[in-house]
Amino acid sequence: MRPAFVFGNLGLPELLIILFILVLLFGAKRLPELARSLGQSIRAFKEGTAEAKKLEDKAGSPQEGPSSS
Repeated sequence: MRPAFVFGNLGLPELLIILFILVLLFGAKRLPELARSLGQSIRAFKEGTAEAKKLEDKAGSPQEGPSSS
């Protein structure tokens, strides 16, 4: 048996049910605010990972120094 993906089997009806539940929980006025803050969080995370990768690449580059041979 192949393992099922967590979000692989979601169709339109399932997504509509999830959206309906979110509207019930948070209210229609609050959803755009939540989506905006989620987008900002994702953007900040991407910027942070890009900066960390840049620092890692800079620190991992070979530096000239005295050779031990």
